[in-house]
Amino acid sequence: MRKSGILMHISSLPGPYGIGTMGRAAYSFVDFLKDAGQSVWQILPLNPTGFGDSPYQSCSTFAGNHYLIDLEQLMEQGLLTREEVESVCWGTDDSRVDFGRLYQCKLQILRYAFERFEETPDYQDFCRENSGWLPDFSLFMALKHKMGGKPWYQWEKPLKDRDPDAVWQARTELRDTIRFHSFVQYLFFSQWKKLRQYAHDNGIEIVGDVPIYVPLDSCDVWADPELFQMDEDRNPLAVAGCPPDAFSDDGQLWGNPLYRWDVMEADGFSWWIRRLKAAGELYDVVRMDHFRGFEAYWSVPAGAKVAKIGEWIPGPGMTFLNRVKEALPDLKLIAEDLGYLTPEVLQMRDRSGFPGMKVLEFAFDDRKSDAYLPHTYHANTVCYTGTHDNMTLRQWFDSAPASTVEFAAEYMALTEGEGYVWGTIRTAMSSVSRLCVVQMQDYLELGGEARMNFPGTLSGNNWTWRAAEGFADPALAKKIYRLTALYGRAH
Repeated sequence: MRKSGILMHISSLPGPYGIGTMGRAAYSFVDFLKDAGQSVWQILPLNPTGFGDSPYQSCSTFAGNHYLIDLEQLMEQGLLTREEVESVCWGTDDSRVDFGRLYQCKLQILRYAFERFEETPDYQDFCRENSGWLPDFSLFMALKHKMGGKPWYQWEKPLKDRDPDAVWQARTELRDTIRFHSFVQYLFFSQWKKLRQYAHDNGIEIVGDVPIYVPLDSCDVWADPELFQMDEDRNPLAVAGCPPDAFSDDGQLWGNPLYRWDVMEADGFSWWIRRLKAAGELYDVVRMDHFRGFEAYWSVPAGAKVAKIGEWIPGPGMTFLNRVKEALPDLKLIAEDLGYLTPEVLQMRDRSGFPGMKVLEFAFDDRKSDAYLPHTYHANTVCYTGTHDNMTLRQWFDSAPASTVEFAAEYMALTEGEGYVWGTIRTAMSSVSRLCVVQMQDYLELGGEARMNFPGTLSGNNWTWRAAEGFADPALAKKIYRLTALYGRAH
């Protein structure tokens, strides 16, 4: 079945409280997707944002991002008052997320809701069903608050090393704060469950990301340090990154601790199975970030200033992927097979049976392979105009060399009348890929101001773009529907 969808993170939705949430605008966007004939809503990771405000650098691979909790629903439930919510300045620019203000204010506001909350059987069921990760996460967050935000590896040694007596004492001393963070997670997952059900009721599937790595300052590393390449003092021995590429001459130094794949394999990759099982309960389809890292990963010595001095180390390959398929047979995966691809990576992807990605912006860049030109596609792929890590189409056409634009115009039969951006979307829709995904920024024909992320950089613009009120209007939905139906993808 041919499908199409739109890539837009929840944080990019409009709304009054500094960031897009799982509130009214999210439900309206589902309506827009349905009216536009779409079958898929693709989002970025729903975990808490971390270093650089990135959803790919989260303090927990299981927890939800409390920034996305809708305050209007809490007011309707009597947990918050409008005066409390409106007493906060959530930002001065509705086109950008102000993560600094959210960091200062969102948990403070949710504290008011917690003080009015009375435990219910539903809350108790939630805590029981998530007992595999929630107690550690809530304790981790309570300790972070007590330590003034310091990373766990700077805590006093008994807590850093999870000494049982120190952990028991902390759970006793911080009981109220621990309950608060469990309550916050209950709010997130309750609201997400309702929104996802609404999407399902309207024929919309959710595609979500799972980053391959977790950051050093995460509950995951603190709780299970034996799964990571660390010394006896819990310092990383090597960290993740990627070699020099189109984004950086020095490579990208991500800094995440690397996995001890041999240790993980010894118990059947149980941590990964739990992680992907949780992702499958959040999303309908999981996009596996940095898929090539399962064949071989770029290992950079800890303390290195640049990533280019790293080396390729063999990953778990099909041993891991076969275990995932065995343990989670109903899990739908998309392989993010971008970057430096060797024949071994391509063979692993094909053997796995997971669809790979085709990005049209790469098709006309002479630094890339012609594998991104649509006439080379096969059906088991997902065609993107661009991803959150790429320029918007408008920005790409405005900045690409003239010869590249000429080649793209000739290949895709682009005309000024149709518009180069919409002509590229048409090309993606007409491809044989079973799924076609277009960034919302491209449907809106926005330029570089709307780019979501520039890999390898720290910027106040990364991850902050928000759509304007009224962006998802009926005329645009009708135009998208017409193109979607023309190529047999209409919902």
